Amino acid sequence: MTRLRDIVHGTVLLMAIGWLLYIGREIFVPVAFGALVVYVIVGLALLLARVPLVGGWMGPAVRHALSVAIIGSVLFGLVLLLMANKERAVVLAPEYQQSLLATIQRWAVFFGIEDEPSWTTLRRDVLGQINLQRVLTTTLASFGQIVVTLIVVMLYATFLLIERRSFGAKLANLSDNPTRVLRIRELITVINRRIGAYLALKTVLSIFLGAVSWGIMAVAGLEFAALWAVLIAVLNFVPYIGSALGVLFPVLMSIVQFGDFGTIFWLALALIAAQFLIGNFLDPYLMANSLNLSPFAILISLGVWSQLWGVAGAFLAVPITAVMAIVFSEFPGTRPLAVLLSQNGRV
Repeated sequence: MTRLRDIVHGTVLLMAIGWLLYIGREIFVPVAFGALVVYVIVGLALLLARVPLVGGWMGPAVRHALSVAIIGSVLFGLVLLLMANKERAVVLAPEYQQSLLATIQRWAVFFGIEDEPSWTTLRRDVLGQINLQRVLTTTLASFGQIVVTLIVVMLYATFLLIERRSFGAKLANLSDNPTRVLRIRELITVINRRIGAYLALKTVLSIFLGAVSWGIMAVAGLEFAALWAVLIAVLNFVPYIGSALGVLFPVLMSIVQFGDFGTIFWLALALIAAQFLIGNFLDPYLMANSLNLSPFAILISLGVWSQLWGVAGAFLAVPITAVMAIVFSEFPGTRPLAVLLSQNGRV
């Protein structure tokens, strides 16, 4: 009876937490991304400390300030890239709209359905109503909203960095039991080490994948290759579906731009090959068991956090689940959950 009561209480608590996370997503999502940015800033600061000649004389404050400046410069460059591509997309949209309709007509002739009344009706009533310029403008406007969100995230990250200086003192006064304080410190150290290693390696792999993809798209002559490369690098942080979307978007653009089946096919094949080789050989080799998460657990967490926080949840699913697994392993009642979330059953 006690066991059943504990299960009921745990289920109710879990539903309450889920509801709170859902209704508070406008607050929690930027805070979570801000925490990840802090991991990146601290990791970059540690790398700067290892730079020959100059790394030794730079103090922690200088290294952190330089890390913030580097990340800010990267974000500013992305904003400039977005603005430049927005203007070009608006100019080229009418041309690509005509190219898209011409491509569909050629494919209809190829498959022998050009004279089908249903096809003619579909082309006139549906495709004829597509305003590609409006679609592209709306899509790029959503990117503008992302830029605003990034500013908010950076503000949270800045205050978290400031708070980080006094966190050790707060942790020391958290309990009168030194053993408990020490255990909490060890737990936080494990979380920091695993999440930091994951973000560092994943960032390197994403940049490499974006560079390789950019080279493929540039050789093919695809428009907005740099923008698509950035998108591919960002989507690489989303498990499983990120790789598919990283191929889908450029291929859709090639359909609009080229209309030639051969060019589209080879571009898609090259992008798929890059995703496959990096995702199935280089990624496992470098990442190894950095987070010790089951692939099935990652898939489930991707669905759960996407439902709670939308697209942002898809990006945050892996690090949040890793933190949950580490915390669960510290309590006898939740340790079985940590074992189920782990890749090898050892926590």
